[in-house]
Formats: sequence, structure tokens, C-alpha cells
Amino acid sequence: MSDFGHHFLIGLQRAPVLTEHDKHLLSRLRPAGVIVFRDNFQHGVPYAEWLATFGRLIDGVRDCIGRDRILVCIDHEGGGVLRPPAPITAFAAARAWRDQAAAVGRAMGRELASLGVNVNFAPVVDVNSNPDNPVIGQRAFGVTTQEVVEPAAVFLAALQAEGVLGCPKHFPGYGAVSVDSHYDMPVLNLTLDELRARDLVPFRTLARDAETRMIMTAHIVFPRIDPDWPATLSARLIDDVLRREYGYDGVVVSDDLGMGAISHAFDAPEAPVQALRAGTDLLEICAYWTDTARAVAFADHVAASWADGSLSRATLDRSAERIADLLARADQHRTHALAAVDLAAHAGVAPLRRRAEQQSGGGATLA
Repeated sequence: MSDFGHHFLIGLQRAPVLTEHDKHLLSRLRPAGVIVFRDNFQHGVPYAEWLATFGRLIDGVRDCIGRDRILVCIDHEGGGVLRPPAPITAFAAARAWRDQAAAVGRAMGRELASLGVNVNFAPVVDVNSNPDNPVIGQRAFGVTTQEVVEPAAVFLAALQAEGVLGCPKHFPGYGAVSVDSHYDMPVLNLTLDELRARDLVPFRTLARDAETRMIMTAHIVFPRIDPDWPATLSARLIDDVLRREYGYDGVVVSDDLGMGAISHAFDAPEAPVQALRAGTDLLEICAYWTDTARAVAFADHVAASWADGSLSRATLDRSAERIADLLARADQHRTHALAAVDLAAHAGVAPLRRRAEQQSGGGATLA
């Protein structure tokens, strides 16, 4: 099982301590790492207390996986996508600090590293071209490629300079959707040339930057490009466009496979195998939306396909090399408190969530 578990990222159960479910799953699967969410932090208790509890949680994860080198991942964009409690800085969504992207990237990187986190699923590089988009909105830096590309690149470089890997998302572009993939599958009738002209521009730019180590996929169907598979499972988009056309050789990670748009597709044994065939390396499955124990069956299907030759061993070898390289490059941080003066300085570099939301009328909080 552990031979194929490194293709998975597991979202922990909704608790600030390591549950028996997670202990068993992590020990059996030995995934590349874990994803933490809001409920993995204690809220309403002093900083020193919740930080110590969280440190024990991550130590327990390492013990169960049986490796010192793991990925400790988080979605921490700002706005409605914030996980840790105060005094970690509650920045507004990215649209509010486009001109302060470097300062925010540095502050977020330093704060996340102090928690033991080494991967942040940010920046959002979707071009929010649909004003009625139900899920991106202010999470995007802007509504044009020009507004998105530069601050995204600046943010990514600043975040990674502090020892936290970024992960531009959601390839090949989520900005034009009118359906939230947390609940249902968006369908966009765009041609590949139309995608290249707008939504793919930030990904093309960042994919060609050697410092981009991770890119996250979107659960979207593009029937005029690949009528058979959503983007997460589409070799036409991931292998042909991202890897071959743009020359990207870093890790591709799926968005959460428990989300409503895609979860039912993974009832089919072929789905996890198809994701790897398409060029995806890491399959993310989180407890908020589904039973993470499904990852065991997914790994079994991958193992069976490897054994019977229906999944190319060369494909898996290349994917395993990319994951091993990522783990080797990922700094391994230990939790430590930051000084109050440094946290106060961070809070002054860009608009904060509460102030920005009072002006804009608020915003949804995503899992």
C-alpha cells in the first residue's frame, strides 16, 4: 500500500487532535502529506495553547506516516479562505492587496512556516471574467490577465522565499464559471484557443517559471476540448497543454476529490488511474466533503493497474520522481511562536479581512 500512498494528500478529520481514523489511515497509506483546515486549530484559546496543540497534531502526523519529510498543506488565501485563529493575520481576499502582494506573501510565508506548514494552496490565478462567479470573486487578483499575472508571480516568489511552497490554482481557469464545483460540475463551452487567450495566460507564465513547483487542477468540463473527462482527469489539458505545450515538469495536484463536482466520478475504479494517466501526481481527498478512507481503495486500483500493465510504469515512475523532488525541496518547519511586534507589523502591510468586508458587504467562507 505504501508504494502508492505517496500519490495522495489526506485532509485531516475535523478535530484539533489526531483522530483514530486518521492515525489508522496515515499509517496504512503513508501519503505524501496532509491538508489542515479551520477545525484542526483550537479557536478561542490563547495563542501559546493552540500553537502547542497544533504542533502535537503535526508531530503525530509525521509519526504515523513514518517519515520526517512530509507535506503539511493549507488553503490560506485571505478573505473567506483563512484557517488559523488569531494572532495569525487575517488578510482580506487577494483583490484588496494586489499592490501589496510581495508584503502579504512574505507575511503569510513567515506565519505559515511558524505553524509547521510548508505548502500553501495559493495564489488563486483565475481571471474572474464572470461577475456572477459564485466561488472566485474577490479571491482573484483581478478580472483581466494583466491584473492577475504580475501580483500572482510576486506573491508566489515572496511566499516561497519564506520556505512555504505555493500552488497556483485552479488550472485551466475557474474565473468564467457560473456553478460552484464544491456542489456541482461547471461546464464551460470554450475552445482551447479561447482558453489560451485569457484563462491559461497566468498558468502559462507561471508554468514556465522554474520556481513553480506545484499547480492545482479545477473540476470543470470543457466539452469542446475534452468531452470525456473533466480537467482533473483530462490528458488533453494536463499532459498536452500544461506539460508538453508549456513545458511544466512540476507536481500537479488535484483539487479535493470529495467535492460535489467530482466525487461521484471516483466511484468508478478507473478514475484515480485516469487522473495519473492524465498527468496529475497528487490526489487530494479531504474529510470535509467525503470519507477519506476512500483513498485506500483508490490506491488499491492504482496498484492493480500498475501490476497488470494498464497504467504505464513509465508514467508512474515520472510521477514518483516529481513527488520525491517536491518532498526533497519542501522545508520541514517546526512550530514556534512569533513575536507580537512582528505579527503587529504584518497586520499593517495590507487590508485586513474585517475592514475590507465591512466595505464590500462580506463574503462566503469556504471549507
